[in-house]
Amino acid sequence: MIHLDDLCKTYTLNGRHKVVADHITMTFPSFASVALLGRNGAGKSSLLRMISGAMLPSSGRILSTGTISWPVGFSGNFSSELTGEQNTRFVARIYGIDTDEMVDFVADFAELGQHFRMPVRTYSSGMKSRLAFGISMAVPFDTYLVDEVSAVGDAAFKAKSNRVFNDRLAQAGAVVVSHSMGLLREICDCGAVLEAGRLTWYDDIDEAIEAHLANMKRPRPA
Repeated sequence: MIHLDDLCKTYTLNGRHKVVADHITMTFPSFASVALLGRNGAGKSSLLRMISGAMLPSSGRILSTGTISWPVGFSGNFSSELTGEQNTRFVARIYGIDTDEMVDFVADFAELGQHFRMPVRTYSSGMKSRLAFGISMAVPFDTYLVDEVSAVGDAAFKAKSNRVFNDRLAQAGAVVVSHSMGLLREICDCGAVLEAGRLTWYDDIDEAIEAHLANMKRPRPA
């Protein structure tokens, strides 16, 4: 369970006052797969970062009864001077996971070959994404946060990524941001629509998508 308690977030962007969350109170149920919908720039990624703990709200608080992932696939916090293996071991120690088992899982999943033992600064963006997704899937969270992640690689690798992620969702919940309505219908059963700092809950994913698409037809709120 994730509970947003009177959550507020505002900041200034290019001299303009931006409201991401305007006194939001909402509960994301345990083990639910929730689509987080909204216009570009509505603040979906910021909301995910607040839920993950990477960004502080202006006021209010976020409570949870289980473990929450960082945004799946996010590779911004890798140490570029460490190898993929060393970054994997570092994360494993933070979360109390057997380091050798996690290294074996990520090495097999990411399919980086010899690059797994080379500094991350030598990686392409696709290689970083593979490493990040593999590390994310190696940690058993109660809720996975997913922010516009699509698996890189050939069809076989994408299929493997989908299988692993679906296996995780069989025992966990998720909050998913994606522009792919087909993907959201496939993996989510309910939704929340962020519009002008307000978050509206929908028990049915199709109703959430319909509300989001209706918002997109209206002028952007001032």
